[in-house]
Amino acid sequence: MSPLPATVPAMVRTRVRAAIRRPSRLTPKEAEARALLLRLCSLLLQYPDRELTMARQELASTVSALPSSPAAERLAAFVSWFADERPEALEETYVETFDLRRKSSLYLTYYLHGDTRRRGMALLTLNQRYRAAGWDTGGGELPDHLPVVLEFAALAGTGGGEAPLRQHRRGLELIHRALTDADSPYRHVLATLLTLLPPPTEADLAAVARLAAEGPPGEEVGLAPYGSFGDGEFAPPDTFVPPASAPTSRTEGHR
Repeated sequence: MSPLPATVPAMVRTRVRAAIRRPSRLTPKEAEARALLLRLCSLLLQYPDRELTMARQELASTVSALPSSPAAERLAAFVSWFADERPEALEETYVETFDLRRKSSLYLTYYLHGDTRRRGMALLTLNQRYRAAGWDTGGGELPDHLPVVLEFAALAGTGGGEAPLRQHRRGLELIHRALTDADSPYRHVLATLLTLLPPPTEADLAAVARLAAEGPPGEEVGLAPYGSFGDGEFAPPDTFVPPASAPTSRTEGHR
């Protein structure tokens, strides 16, 4: 139920809600601290290759130096696990968590559009946003890959930079729920990110529940079933197709 009285005109109610959800202006110091949190989330959600695992102690030191906050506590919980795991175990956990489970895939437009033509347009729009800001992603990942979106947010700031994160708030909530259900250490990183975003509305929570139950939208024509699904998926094989662009394994060539 809306906290605003029903007597308030609809247009005014909409503007009040928008103002509540709009990011507040930050001091330069606050903006710098927020950018650091976003960049840490981006790094910790990347595949744990040799370069990243070699930097674990430095990352842990950076997190321990953060000012006390719920976000800092969440990141500390993650890096405590991350710093102690064997590199091979980190690789296996990452692939199982993000590449083999559709509910915790890091490709954000998938949750909003599924594997439909609209997803292609959404990817194009993201690329255009990056180019307009003068940022080159390097082409190593799709523009909707969460670490890429987080890095852009850290570089471009709370307005346009964080707009893609706010747009995909429901997908992020679903990823966090899936990671929490699986008792994954990565749930702490998603929880950190969610503390930086406006709280979900009742409509957001209802949409997330539907998404968890039904899966993302499917193309009305032209798609065939993709085969078998594993644990943690949205629905039976004939319901929708997982993103063809999402890698099925990252272990080859990294060991």
